[in-house]
Amino acid sequence: MFSKKIILPLLCTALGIVLFSCQSDTKQEPANKAYTTWSSYLGDPGRSHYSTLSEFTKENVKDLKVAWTYEAADWGQMQMNPLVVDSMLYGVTAALRVVALNAKTGKEIWQFGDSIQVWHSTSRGVSYWEEGDDKRILCTRGPHLFALDALTGKPISTFGDNGKIDLRSGMPESAREKFVISNTPGTIFKNLIVMPLRLSEGSGAAPGNLMAFNVITGAVEWVFHTIPHPEEEGYDTWEENAYLSDEVGAANNWAGMAVDEELEIIYAPIGSAAPDFYGGARKGTNLYSDCLLALDANTGKRLWHFQFTHHDLWDRDPPAPPNLLMVEREGKKIAAVAQVTKQGYVYVFDRKTGEPLFDIKEIAVPSSTLNGEETWPTQPIPVKPKPFARQSTEITENNVSPYAENPDSLKAILRKLDKRIYSPPSLEPTLLLPGYDGAAEWGGTGADPEEGIIYVNSNEMPWIMQMGINDTKLETLPLGEATYSKYCVSCHQADRKGLATSGFPSLIDIELRKSKDEISSIIANGKGMMTGFPQLKQKEKNALIRFLFNQEIKHNVSENTNSEKGYRMPYKHLGYHKFLDKNGLPAIDPPWGTMHAINLNTGEYIWSIVLGESPELLEKGITGTGTENYGGPVITENGLLFIAATRDGYFRVFDKHTGAKLWEYKLPAPAFATPALYEVKGKQFIALACGGGKLGTKKGNT
Repeated sequence: MFSKKIILPLLCTALGIVLFSCQSDTKQEPANKAYTTWSSYLGDPGRSHYSTLSEFTKENVKDLKVAWTYEAADWGQMQMNPLVVDSMLYGVTAALRVVALNAKTGKEIWQFGDSIQVWHSTSRGVSYWEEGDDKRILCTRGPHLFALDALTGKPISTFGDNGKIDLRSGMPESAREKFVISNTPGTIFKNLIVMPLRLSEGSGAAPGNLMAFNVITGAVEWVFHTIPHPEEEGYDTWEENAYLSDEVGAANNWAGMAVDEELEIIYAPIGSAAPDFYGGARKGTNLYSDCLLALDANTGKRLWHFQFTHHDLWDRDPPAPPNLLMVEREGKKIAAVAQVTKQGYVYVFDRKTGEPLFDIKEIAVPSSTLNGEETWPTQPIPVKPKPFARQSTEITENNVSPYAENPDSLKAILRKLDKRIYSPPSLEPTLLLPGYDGAAEWGGTGADPEEGIIYVNSNEMPWIMQMGINDTKLETLPLGEATYSKYCVSCHQADRKGLATSGFPSLIDIELRKSKDEISSIIANGKGMMTGFPQLKQKEKNALIRFLFNQEIKHNVSENTNSEKGYRMPYKHLGYHKFLDKNGLPAIDPPWGTMHAINLNTGEYIWSIVLGESPELLEKGITGTGTENYGGPVITENGLLFIAATRDGYFRVFDKHTGAKLWEYKLPAPAFATPALYEVKGKQFIALACGGGKLGTKKGNT
């Protein structure tokens, strides 16, 4: 849950949600200079994570002090990037309560949210819109989008149904009961808000329509079908009538978007199609899944697109919004859009035309051995920049971790793994590196928008991917066990012991930790990275809870009437298994977390460094390993890079020109979130949400 928020004011005018401040004699910036506010997600509509505020400097950053802290009512993971408008800071707690704070003191001004029901999702923040005296905060909870008065936190009654709309209102009737939420703030353009959506990744997911809603009324203004309808371009890249399929869905934007307000173009990275890992029911390249879509922001009309992964079987959806920045070619400045990916690639395009600014080659890749599957024969890989994370093809037995106590067994496993690039899911194990979560993460990439440089933090966590034959005769099982086998087993495992090292908790003795009502809420609404299953019939949900609570009669199969169309896939994913040593650390050699500065004018790296430490090894005096990290950086014009993100729970400042570490601070709990840099009444602050709770870390609430 959401627990703590931290604000760091760094230097004289710095103040943070929970962090630091210090004194500085730096002269005030002109009030009209660009990139001095933080009223949009990740700083600005181009998602630059960039600020020209300059009171934090290389010289005084060592003097950062905590200015104030705000302790939320809820404890646990927070991914939110705060917004600051005038003197108010807006954020979201671990239980999805929206709070408005005095940005200078941290004092709570208002709170919006159910004081009884606890929501188990995560949120990356809110959106802000204003027109004259009408100032609104747009936020989500479950399938609903709310419009709140920014000054009072009260729902605006004229928006939708007394202040809220259903995000499924622009979807077909068949999707109205399916799992649809939003973890990422919507993108504002004029009087529109375009909403990212998180959907199920399995069979029967809702379609990933891109939808623009009217900020004033809540009405649907335009819809773009990411699974095309007849007569729409891309329809022939799917099987006939895929948009009507009971099995196929998703191809949704979940990571957020960027918008060029001058060109009036919105850039939306689209995720993978569902079901993941087996695409026998969705043969073809599957436009517009795994694409960067450039749409007319006024109408939703497609202007251009580029597909990063054809017929995705690896869940390789783009993990973060793109960056809008200027790059130089032959002495001329070009408005560009850059997209980082889970594979560790960077794709750079002309913002207007979609023309790649570095060559992209279609590389031949292996074919599937699964019956009914038809992998696409090639995949597009950029020639430059080189990947910012190691690829599976680079790993040999010599890359087994030097800190592993069981190197021989790890080498034996490694010898059996298919390490080819884009090796498709099969009945044999495959090394997936970068892993399921990717190299780049949802925290996003920082950019210097005028200099053409991006700053990306990356993970190098290996995973093992494998499929199995779906031979479980669900019709012979009691309804609760059958429902568990269909929806839960790939994450929580057949024995219900979960995969704690991969982030999936054990469900053994769940009745001792959760009530039936709590479990029912989680099943319907999801929790953290778990999607919800609102489509379950009440008798299925009740039977599943009885199974989890060991109250189901094993020999009674008469209640199992689940025979819905498209129920069974011929193969099943065997779960999300990290490739770890016996102590739970990555089985390959470090670094396991890195940070990079890449010059997109040339495609060359400026610097690369190790990011973070592994606490287990640090206790033994072993440093320089890097560690898993989520959440992005903040970049300043005058040469600083601020980032938390790491499992070790530190907040760090680096020299953006060299990668040299200038300062670090141990947080009360790890911050898997992107900071916000802002100024209030002549003081500058950097704010950071510290909720912990991910990767086995302790929970926080500041």
